[in-house]
Amino acid sequence: MKIVIHLLIILSLLSFSNAIGQTRNTSVIDSTKSVTVLKKSIIPITLIGIGVIIDNSNFERKLQTNLRNKVGNDYKLQIDDYLQYAPIVEMYSADFFGVQAKNHWFDQTKYLLISNLISATITHSLKNITHKERPNGAPYSFPSGHTTFAFTNADVLYNEYKNTSPFLAYSGYAFATTTGIFRMINNKHWLSDVLAGAGIGILSSELVYYFEPFKNFNPFLKTRNITLVPQIGNDNYGIYFSYNF
Repeated sequence: MKIVIHLLIILSLLSFSNAIGQTRNTSVIDSTKSVTVLKKSIIPITLIGIGVIIDNSNFERKLQTNLRNKVGNDYKLQIDDYLQYAPIVEMYSADFFGVQAKNHWFDQTKYLLISNLISATITHSLKNITHKERPNGAPYSFPSGHTTFAFTNADVLYNEYKNTSPFLAYSGYAFATTTGIFRMINNKHWLSDVLAGAGIGILSSELVYYFEPFKNFNPFLKTRNITLVPQIGNDNYGIYFSYNF
């Protein structure tokens, strides 16, 4: 499993570097606006760039072959289908238990949905443009949708809790990184797909938190005793409602 460990180290360092880079630029909530779009884009654009460079290369094909040989060609563990939602669960659980966040829960939901709309649109458009074949022979490989979704959610979690609960803020990247790794282990994606997906997810949410679209739209701002939490599953969607008397 040495190759798996190497992958964990590589992707974890990339994720950690992103978190550290952002922390240096945004030491307090009020300083967020002083950070330029260029500075916020360096890490995700680098991830996307590396993904593009190694796309369809002998390196990533050999890496994937070695990975599958190590874990076994019949290996399959669909934990990645669930870990991608972990940052969302963390964020709303923190809200429920009263952990101080940057924004009201409605604004969190607003930015989460907008970020995922942007990242999903980019990802699915690229899938249809590139028509890259997955390691298992299925179509639409580049970039990884699961990884994009996971890192979008992780970066939203980071932006909400980086100043009040660093451990919680960083934990989302760990779940997102693990999601990307298991997309490769399960033979669903190449390394380039995962790196590009991570970059797209981070970049999308960072841009949303920089521009803060619909910033003043929050009909629940004066009703902090009401909590509405969207619940998302593979085959179902719903809303959790809570009212504190």
